Amino acid sequence: MAIPSQFDNQLSLPAIAAPMFLASGPELVIETCKAGVIGSFPSLNQREASGFEAWLVEIKEALAAFEKESGKKAAPFAVNLIVMPNPRLDEDLALCVKHKVPLVITSLGAQKHVVDAIHSYGGLVFHDVVKGKHARKAASIGVDGLIAVSAGAGGHSGAINPLALVAEIRSFFDKTLVLAGSVSHGQDIAAAQMLGADMAYMGTRFIATKEAMVQQAYKDMIVDSAADQIAYTNKISGMMANFLIPSMEQAGRDAQGNVISEEANAEKTAWRDVWSAGHGVSAINNVPSVADMVNQLKQEYLSAVKNFEVQSRFFL
Repeated sequence: MAIPSQFDNQLSLPAIAAPMFLASGPELVIETCKAGVIGSFPSLNQREASGFEAWLVEIKEALAAFEKESGKKAAPFAVNLIVMPNPRLDEDLALCVKHKVPLVITSLGAQKHVVDAIHSYGGLVFHDVVKGKHARKAASIGVDGLIAVSAGAGGHSGAINPLALVAEIRSFFDKTLVLAGSVSHGQDIAAAQMLGADMAYMGTRFIATKEAMVQQAYKDMIVDSAADQIAYTNKISGMMANFLIPSMEQAGRDAQGNVISEEANAEKTAWRDVWSAGHGVSAINNVPSVADMVNQLKQEYLSAVKNFEVQSRFFL
């Protein structure tokens, strides 16, 4: 169990802001890294590889300027590469190598040539998994970390309880383990570490920030929703994922994802108008700046750690 040495003296919290489709862009990544949390984005949030490279340049230049002006280290940034099917994989991978992206997060397939390419310049590769068998395959090709996407995570997620998933992966994997699923507060990050993970993965909480590049209505819906307003269905994207039921209803679908209004559905586009979120919405009640939110997370995390240390003395 360990956080990679490459992250030494760069993190204010053991956390990663997950790469979110249409929500993660340069502003969110830059402000997250400046606050000491790893910021990330999917390469496919840009429609063309040229746009993806422009984002890489923008992020690198902004973080370099921050470090020069503040004298502080920014957290590293990460890029999410969808492995299959993705006709742009090789082109985007080459750009990651060219710009020496510190961390690459792979999804939907673990391939050794991707890992080897990122390792060629000293970069790290984390792979997200929803089952133990997927974790074993990724571990066998030399990934540096695994992201355990457990039940309740936003977007494409698994259905396994986080306690069970972390325990299974830890039984054979001793590198960096990141836990995803309903992480909204600093105490949730501490809880992830208590379960045996090294870091936490936070998605929905970062959508409800000023810097996320989604419309305000999406952010407001996260604030207004509870966990029972999240649907786990494969009828939106073809894969099991968690979505906000109110957004499904606006798009002419029922709580299971079935189309019930052809007219409303025709006016909406599933990938754009049906909004993803995890069970962590129950704990989100505001839309702060990333800087303010991370400060709050740090206070909550430190308080949780200290409280556990005090309580544990009664049982030693």
